[in-house]
Amino acid sequence: METYAYGFPRLGENREFKKITESLWKGEVSEDEFKRVLDKLERDILSTYDEFVDKYPLGEMTKYDKMLDTACMLGMYKVRDLDEYYELCRGKNALELTKWFNTNYHYLVPDFSELNDFSFKQANFEDVKKYKGGIPYMIGPFTFLKLSKGISKAKFRSFLLSLSDVYRNLLNELNEVHIDEPAFCLELSGEEIELIKKAYDNFGTSNCKIYLFTYYDSVDFLKELYDLPIYAIGLDLVNGKENFDHIKKYGFPDDKVLIAGIVNGRNIWRTNIKESIEFLEEVSSHAKNVMISNASPLYHLPITIEGENLDERLVKRIAFAKERLYELRLISKAFEGDWELANEWNEETGDFGKNDVVGERIKNLKDEDFRRSYGYTERYRRQKEILNLPLFPTTTIGSFPQDKEVRRKRSQFRRGKISSAEYKKFIQDKIKGLIKFQENIGLDVLVHGEFERTDMVEFFAQKLDGIATTEKGWIISYGTRCYRPPIIYGDVSRPGPMTIDEISFAQKQTRKPVKGMLTGPVTILAWSYVREDIPVEEVAYQIALCLRDEIRDYEEKGIKIVQIDEPAFREKAPVKKRNWDKYFDWAVKSFNLIVSRAKAETQIHTHMCYSEFGEIIRYILKMDFDVITIEASRSKGDIIEYFQNVDFKRQIGLGVWDIHSPFVPSIEDMARIVKRALKAFPKENFWINPDCGLKTRDWPETEAALRNLVKLAYKLRKGE
Repeated sequence: METYAYGFPRLGENREFKKITESLWKGEVSEDEFKRVLDKLERDILSTYDEFVDKYPLGEMTKYDKMLDTACMLGMYKVRDLDEYYELCRGKNALELTKWFNTNYHYLVPDFSELNDFSFKQANFEDVKKYKGGIPYMIGPFTFLKLSKGISKAKFRSFLLSLSDVYRNLLNELNEVHIDEPAFCLELSGEEIELIKKAYDNFGTSNCKIYLFTYYDSVDFLKELYDLPIYAIGLDLVNGKENFDHIKKYGFPDDKVLIAGIVNGRNIWRTNIKESIEFLEEVSSHAKNVMISNASPLYHLPITIEGENLDERLVKRIAFAKERLYELRLISKAFEGDWELANEWNEETGDFGKNDVVGERIKNLKDEDFRRSYGYTERYRRQKEILNLPLFPTTTIGSFPQDKEVRRKRSQFRRGKISSAEYKKFIQDKIKGLIKFQENIGLDVLVHGEFERTDMVEFFAQKLDGIATTEKGWIISYGTRCYRPPIIYGDVSRPGPMTIDEISFAQKQTRKPVKGMLTGPVTILAWSYVREDIPVEEVAYQIALCLRDEIRDYEEKGIKIVQIDEPAFREKAPVKKRNWDKYFDWAVKSFNLIVSRAKAETQIHTHMCYSEFGEIIRYILKMDFDVITIEASRSKGDIIEYFQNVDFKRQIGLGVWDIHSPFVPSIEDMARIVKRALKAFPKENFWINPDCGLKTRDWPETEAALRNLVKLAYKLRKGE
């Protein structure tokens, strides 16, 4: 049984990718040193593949994003050096950033808006050809165009057929190629499927062996996929169970290789080797030629569990990327009769993490627990009287820059180098300084800065029972932005208040309102590895009840505004829209469960960013918030039209500053978005704010941008 793996994390065990790239941006290392480190990281990945599996692609490494690399390779963007490359990633005119399918990985969106007559004649595949001795990696033509923007329906057909000609010419020079086509798992129209067939039939004149990979869900047109001139088809049999239903019903062609994705590339629970062998035996009764693989790219997992200081019972239940490769080898050997190591992999560790009190709270939930007691009109009236905010109130999304001093103190505290009292005083001093700063520049609704928080999900995970956190379990969210997903292994409960000390301390420093800052249950789930032994919605409700208790404590301390961040609300939606209603039902209910006991006077904000909101606006309207803040700068305010098309009566803040770029927007840059928005929203309902939190920014650019933001609000109040 041959094994195939792909998508191994590029980050490096010590986050070498992040460190060298950010050092390059700061001018601390040369381009030669940067390239040397990336080359070593790529060699390390290939040697890891070599240790465990038979086949794998070459050329998966990127300097930032593979969609951008593909766009550059196809001649869409003229990039002569690294500065011009990174200008597209994080400069003034950076490409729009959005989620890669329903994951927390982001990609840069190629934009064809100004390229209507584009013909791909400038394509240059030298970076692919250098791997022609192996299996070069490429994003497929359909996925590339489907995930791009600015292509009309009429142009899509001609673009895809033109692009297929370009790909065909490349394939004529290759012996083998790995092509990723995850967009094949979307709900596609009959016209799109026919177009895919026509485009891929174009490859029939090539002798190149095409290893075509789909993942994240099932393919609705497998029968047509069988007929394409490809050598092997990679199918996700973990998240795309309908794939195997089709194979059982219709079989699998003898002239193709089925690359069966049977180890989970998105979650960390160990593969049950015995069950996998039984499943493989059933698969092999329907398919003559079978390889085994990971079910989706491995970059959604940390590199290895080696060196983690976790409960031994948990360690024996989980597998990260390197361990997934080991599992593929175990399954291959066991399938051939060698069970010596496989038998040791799935040790019984006993139950742990069960909490009967949590179970009772979930069991006793009633319909009224999922809605607020007062309607928005009454809430608006009471909040207006209490808060007395000006027109165009200004605020930020939550976090402020975390400099080296903040990170050093937090590390010292975590390692026991400084006392709890010393660390608490340090955080309070930072909060005092930030409150004064916000008052001085004229912000209306303040935040405490989140200096005590490493990450918006990890912080809460460390305060809750039933969730574990790692030391080295980093994964990439976009570019060099990394985070450590927590592990939800048991019933989730709140031993005590999580954020009250810092928020109430901040509120005591000012008469202006300070927002309480919470991360919502959907985002905690989306950015964690979640237990699979109970329904996911039950886990969401457990977290929601913890946050509801936190809001009760806020109110007792006089906090009048609470923000519940749900940037992953759209992200976690199933790939196929036919499954959305079920997901959004519990996602909306989990949010409403948090706020159902909040006073009418407590203003509830929610924040979302970098998603296709037009698709989910009807679900957003079911959430019981008072104010929504949302990304708008990279999309140039395009999101406004989505809210125009619905009866949106609540308050909104469209982000006017792209915080993922070091570029400081002028007042005029921000004003363009606001003036467009005011054609759709009453000025009484409009807030001025950045796109997202400011943790990754430096102080000089933060101060400059916020001063411009406040000046814009003052000009708007004067009617300028």
